[in-house]
Amino acid sequence: MFFYLTNNKIKIIVIFLIYILKSYSQEKIYPLDNTNFKDTIPQFGFPLKEVVLFQPLKFRTIDELKEYLILRRRVIKVYPYAKLASDRLMILNKRLKVLKSKRSKKKYLRRLEKFLYEEFEQELKKLSRSQGRILIKLIHRQTGITIFELIKELRTGFKAFFYQTTASLFKLSLKDKYNPENILEDYLIEDILQRAFAEKYLVEQKAKSDYDLDSLYSIWKNRR
Repeated sequence: MFFYLTNNKIKIIVIFLIYILKSYSQEKIYPLDNTNFKDTIPQFGFPLKEVVLFQPLKFRTIDELKEYLILRRRVIKVYPYAKLASDRLMILNKRLKVLKSKRSKKKYLRRLEKFLYEEFEQELKKLSRSQGRILIKLIHRQTGITIFELIKELRTGFKAFFYQTTASLFKLSLKDKYNPENILEDYLIEDILQRAFAEKYLVEQKAKSDYDLDSLYSIWKNRR
């Protein structure tokens, strides 16, 4: 029997993340969509709203369906953080290009860490380990670079190693990459995101790489 669907608490260990996150989130549940393919309705001499249709998802058990719904809540909550991370990283890189010396760059980053740690510490404590893992992947989706690589590039390799070691104590890895072609959870995350974008429950920000949901659906159709 198949079920068809068409349409917990620790702080993220990395102080660097505090810079690229902001204390807000959206946690909305969007309607299920009973459609079976993705397409755009053509226009016939008058404006029509673009309609995006999706392949139906199949769940073998009610538990699989429940897991998907839980994942959806987590993704919709943390995606705005990942989106903001990408925006802030772009601004940060522009600012660092203006600063001439390594000393001034290090001083600037240290001051930011202290200020933003004090500002956002309590908000980050509200994120669960599961939400933190998804956030790490989504930041890679948006920026094309892992958090470990970001810290290594903007601070030092020692800092990156230290934060990675600390994160591993909570079964998190700052080296995680977003890979919807080979990881089932990432494929489901991509499905959740694209449905939320189409329903206007999340504001889409172009990812570093393009992900075609129909292609992903074909890949996973015979794997599940």
